[in-house]
Amino acid sequence: MGRENEDVIPPPRIHPLTLFDAAKSQKRLLYACAPMVRYSKLAFRQTVHHFGTDLCWTPMILAKEFNRSHFARDSDLTMSTTGEEVPTIAQFGANSPLELSRAASLVAPFVNGVDLNCGCPQSWACAETLGAALMNRRELVRDMVVATRERLACDGWTVDLGPESYLSRAGDHGRSVSVKIRVHADLRRTMDFVTTVVGDEHRRNVDWLTIHPRTRSTPSSVPINLEALELLTSTFGTKMPVLVSGDAFALSTLPYASHLLDPQPTFTTSDSDSDSVPQTSDSKGPPKPLHLPNLSGVMSARALLANPALFAGRDSCPWEAVDVFMNNVARAPLPLKLAVHHLTEMCGPGFGPDRNAALLTKKERIRLTEMGSWIDVIDYMDEIRRQRGGANGGVVRFA
Repeated sequence: MGRENEDVIPPPRIHPLTLFDAAKSQKRLLYACAPMVRYSKLAFRQTVHHFGTDLCWTPMILAKEFNRSHFARDSDLTMSTTGEEVPTIAQFGANSPLELSRAASLVAPFVNGVDLNCGCPQSWACAETLGAALMNRRELVRDMVVATRERLACDGWTVDLGPESYLSRAGDHGRSVSVKIRVHADLRRTMDFVTTVVGDEHRRNVDWLTIHPRTRSTPSSVPINLEALELLTSTFGTKMPVLVSGDAFALSTLPYASHLLDPQPTFTTSDSDSDSVPQTSDSKGPPKPLHLPNLSGVMSARALLANPALFAGRDSCPWEAVDVFMNNVARAPLPLKLAVHHLTEMCGPGFGPDRNAALLTKKERIRLTEMGSWIDVIDYMDEIRRQRGGANGGVVRFA
């Protein structure tokens, strides 16, 4: 997506920091959709936004390729020219201040902010000093975000952090700069990393921080490191917004608590004496969850893929989400296999507490993958909905 399209695509007008402020004023966490390879495309971003997601990330885009190829720009970044604005952060994989700042300059007219990926654990990325490999290059990361902020400022984008800047003056010229990180086994290294990258807290180099509290080698099947999360949010959460990524499968079952979560996760205790009695392995009742008063937002990936209505408080995917997604695909097409994969995820058991909440049986989902065209998919879903007694006799078509 090149500069030549600026006259037909309206520039985003929402500064992401105002979304954090709005969520806090509503006494809730900010809700974010994580960057997912292949899946965080426009139709899906529009769908999760419809169900309450405040801020969406693109899949990680390789800055070097984005800068050099208009084919890469056209395939990696698709934005809508009409309808409600979906606040979007373009995430880049980069290892050079020049490459990241150039990519940010190219993408700034079309997104609300740019983010540097310091968390991708895949071996190919780390071999290229991208993603999680950058957790060992804190000075390089600092130089990249500083160069990016300077380049955006030179291009005329408002990147100052004062309230007068992003609330009053920025308008459609405000853009954010952020990083998404993992943690080290030695948390002192993570503390040093964040301190170096953020810089002076009064003129910090990044607008916010997203933390995935697992190490590069920790599989997703292992619970997130709550000790690391508590340490980092208590240290940096008073200085800037901090989001957490990982294990957000349902708002009712988050592994931590916050005064901005209402209702609180279901395993919290209501015992009036619980605050004064330490929880031990011998204590009766469920353990008291970790309270994180300085957490600003929660980011989800796999759970949103299976249930785009997660942040609307739904523990499983409703048929309405399928309707919204299919209508969005009609306007922002996806490759058939990718769109079908989305549908099989949404119609499967998901990650909520009810493992029997699948909209389609396993046999029906397999049949869906055998469809040869989008028309066949629509006909099949219409048939299923009629069998289920859908009020509209099939997939709902929006005007």
